[in-house]
Amino acid sequence: MNVLDFARRKQAGEKLSMVTCYDFWSARILNDTSVDTLLVGDSLAMVMHGHDSTVHATVDMMATHVAAVRRGAPDKFVVGDMPFLSVRRGLSEAMDAVAALMQAGSNCVKIEGAAGQLDLMAHIVESGVPVMGHLGLTPQSVEALGGHRVQGRNEGEAAEILTAAKALEDAGCFALVLECVPAALGAAVTEQLDIPTIGIGAGADCDGQVLVLQDMLGMDDAFKPRFLRHYADGKHLVGDAVNRYHEDVLSGVFPAPQETYA
Repeated sequence: MNVLDFARRKQAGEKLSMVTCYDFWSARILNDTSVDTLLVGDSLAMVMHGHDSTVHATVDMMATHVAAVRRGAPDKFVVGDMPFLSVRRGLSEAMDAVAALMQAGSNCVKIEGAAGQLDLMAHIVESGVPVMGHLGLTPQSVEALGGHRVQGRNEGEAAEILTAAKALEDAGCFALVLECVPAALGAAVTEQLDIPTIGIGAGADCDGQVLVLQDMLGMDDAFKPRFLRHYADGKHLVGDAVNRYHEDVLSGVFPAPQETYA
């Protein structure tokens, strides 16, 4: 994949797959899969570092994880999230953050929201850096949104999201993530834009879909929002393996002679 393939895939009616991952070992596995692109999301603040929201992600944190994913997945298109307030501190600091993620190995940056930053996003694009937009539920604004709630449920909110989506396209974004919006709105945005939409909880009519690797693998069986499908029972798979190892150590059957040096 490269940035031009996104538009080509939309024009051809071919769906796009994206998986969020954060580290070297999982990126190595994903590099050998058919998935189209990898997102190093600021959700790593929660999934990898145990925080309660994405606002704790920093530029340095994001760059470290982007670099790890790039080393593990040299053949994949990597999207790097611009973290909390990184595009709201002025042009110089924003461009420093963009440079950090791109130099760490991103193929593009993803920026949440539209209002108040369209000129900056256009400047980033004009600087030669592809930008992916993100509308709907924007987790960095979770306090202003009153929590992790579906967005665009009423006519006014839906119109605002559609207007913002067109503005992001005009600013030069090459793709757009739509998170937690009604399926009808996801379909409307997808139909009216020339750039592809990648949905998470935005319906099947989006041009692509994204899920967090740990979520789709069922690593937390208590986390099951409506939009999530578990493709494995990862929590019990790992837990059972560790318990078998523990039992083998206690019983003395590990290590066996063939696992011991003469």
